[in-house]
Amino acid sequence: MNIPVVYEDDWLLVVNKPAGLLSVPTPKKETRTLTSILNQDAQERGLKYKLHPCHRLDRQTSGLMIYAKGKSIQKKMMDAFRQRQVAKKYIAFVHGKLSHPSGEISSPIEGKSALTKYKLLKEKSNYSVVEVSPLTGRTNQIRIHFKNIQHPLVGEDKFIFRKDFALRSKRICLEAGELNFKHPVTGKELKIAIDLGQDLKGFLGSHE
Repeated sequence: MNIPVVYEDDWLLVVNKPAGLLSVPTPKKETRTLTSILNQDAQERGLKYKLHPCHRLDRQTSGLMIYAKGKSIQKKMMDAFRQRQVAKKYIAFVHGKLSHPSGEISSPIEGKSALTKYKLLKEKSNYSVVEVSPLTGRTNQIRIHFKNIQHPLVGEDKFIFRKDFALRSKRICLEAGELNFKHPVTGKELKIAIDLGQDLKGFLGSHE
């Protein structure tokens, strides 16, 4: 697969993960993941390092993922995520019209506190385009939080019944579009961003 590289230096690689591809193996032991594809490519090119994921994205979520070239760099980046030193921004399409143009969703997930901020970007006829900033990193946090406020993500099929919503999408309309963090080695402030994916742009164009 052609995985777009968005940023690279001696310590980090940031790629744009396609929707439908696992980040890392699950307990089902799937062998074809973004991590395995990238490491196979590195091996074929004779590179000496191994790439280690610093966080995860859902299979259906597209967007930015950080990889470390070595275990020590991975630990530093994972510590930064744990300490909430990595600011993440997602673009989500959610069912319906939000009652407030911005706000916070605070409800625990699996017994742990979870906080998500959001800002309305565009209102369509029966869905809304939202910029989402998860301040905690719980599994499926954005999907669960928007379901909790009765505005589930377009394409959601895990936490709602699809038949309850007329608007359909082939996948969850969620993309990790921006990362802001301090480089673990150089200390430089990095802002890494991508344009909205072509499939999501296509959805916008065909669903007014």
